[in-house]
Amino acid sequence: MTSRDGRLGVGIVGAGRVGPVLGAALGGAGHAVVGIATVSEEGRERAEVLLPGVPVLTVPEVVERAELVLLAVPASELPDLVAGLAATGAWQPGQLVVHTAAEHGTAVLAPAAAAGGIPLAIHPALAFTGTSIDLARLRDGWCAVTAPAPVLPIAQALVLEMGAEPVVIAEADRPAYAAALATTRALAEGVVGDAVGRLAAIGVERPGRLLGPLVRSAVEEALGGTHRSGSEPFVDETSMSAPDSES
Repeated sequence: MTSRDGRLGVGIVGAGRVGPVLGAALGGAGHAVVGIATVSEEGRERAEVLLPGVPVLTVPEVVERAELVLLAVPASELPDLVAGLAATGAWQPGQLVVHTAAEHGTAVLAPAAAAGGIPLAIHPALAFTGTSIDLARLRDGWCAVTAPAPVLPIAQALVLEMGAEPVVIAEADRPAYAAALATTRALAEGVVGDAVGRLAAIGVERPGRLLGPLVRSAVEEALGGTHRSGSEPFVDETSMSAPDSES
């Protein structure tokens, strides 16, 4: 499946905020991005910026060419996508099949695994912008990894190659993991958004600049307190939210 030097041909399905960034990170680690599938003009533009020279292909073409297929699509679309490709015989034995949805482990990839694919779930705990800024943030971030025990080191190694740190989440714990990150993101967006609006209403210019140090220091203090309580959160190195994997 792989070349002798361990480099992989990477195909990306989905050019939302997540897929092109992770593709660029894998490309930076020496892997070859062989194609990306997207149907939107915005996705094409994002791919051109982050993955210059990478061809935009159909989903079947991406799967056919890739040794590692990265499925960066909304969680709601993932089951039908995987099953549909299995129905057409698209999955290849020994092919790495990776998805980025927070709430799913590898069970959703069962149709690909039945065809001989290697199922991996890798979810970066970041709020993605879909720009090169995310590459720097990824180097300070964590990724939840879920995979069958024999291939778990592959998922961990891919995360390390992208510059992040892996944390293992059991298959049964993925929904709780996703809920925790979604709650944190909703809290941050709601509370901080309200505060920005209130400051803007009283004439404060660039309220985000004023609130930034406060929010960061308050979060760091809260997370530090969690450490002192004896639990082991991993989100202390993240931007507090789950990515919105868009097609």
